[in-house]
Amino acid sequence: MSAPLRFIFGLLLALAAAMPAFAQLKEVPALTTRVTDQAGMLDASQRQRLEAVLAEYEQKTGSQIAVLLVKSTEPEAIEQYSIRVTDAWKLGRKGVDDGVLLVVARDNPSALRRLRIEAGRGVQGVLTDAQSKRILQDTIAPHFRQNHYYEGLVAGVGAIATLLNKESFPVPAQQPQQQRQAADGGGFPMSAIIALVVGFWLLRSMFRPKRGRSIRSHRGHSNWGGAASGFILGSMINGIGRGGGSGGGFSGGGGFSGGGGSFDGGGASGDW
Repeated sequence: MSAPLRFIFGLLLALAAAMPAFAQLKEVPALTTRVTDQAGMLDASQRQRLEAVLAEYEQKTGSQIAVLLVKSTEPEAIEQYSIRVTDAWKLGRKGVDDGVLLVVARDNPSALRRLRIEAGRGVQGVLTDAQSKRILQDTIAPHFRQNHYYEGLVAGVGAIATLLNKESFPVPAQQPQQQRQAADGGGFPMSAIIALVVGFWLLRSMFRPKRGRSIRSHRGHSNWGGAASGFILGSMINGIGRGGGSGGGFSGGGGFSGGGGSFDGGGASGDW
């Protein structure tokens, strides 16, 4: 066999060997909800509470935060998988690019990483790569090491939202009902804001355990912690959001879609 033919034959063999790997790439799930749990890491009530908090946060601020829990991203590293997800989901508002994706790949080997924050172009000034890494390592991972997945996600989402609230993004358009409430003087009283700030510091103390300190894991404490975290985080996001929305609760009806935001790989990866 001549040298050119050997080269072509070798190239064809290499392509044939690579095709199964490409064929086995995990499919990006359809975006229908802000919390997508394909790994069974949350129960139904936890998933619903977190979904409601993120929906309310978007209503108040316009920014979109989504959580995706999968079993594995193999054969891809979590970075490659998450950028495919953001390309498909387009979280955040078009031109504002204020979307954030939190990905957990529960069964990934450490080499492929199991945690990822993907930050939209518009949020990288406050949600820097270093801040994203700190949230993964110091806020989420300690809970995940204790199998307290809901508590870890709540703490992580709370930390992300707190950073995003430091940025002056455009105020979301008010719905007619919100405009009527604003005209009627419906606002958020200062006393309630103070109470929610206190709630935020309680959240920090409850859900940022120090390294080496064990978290009590008996069933009663875990259930109480999950309910308290959902209540405190929901109140904090409702009250301290940037947007001009002045009321109106989350409605579970209808679907959910991205707003056309773009991503460029900013963020960080981690493990637990």
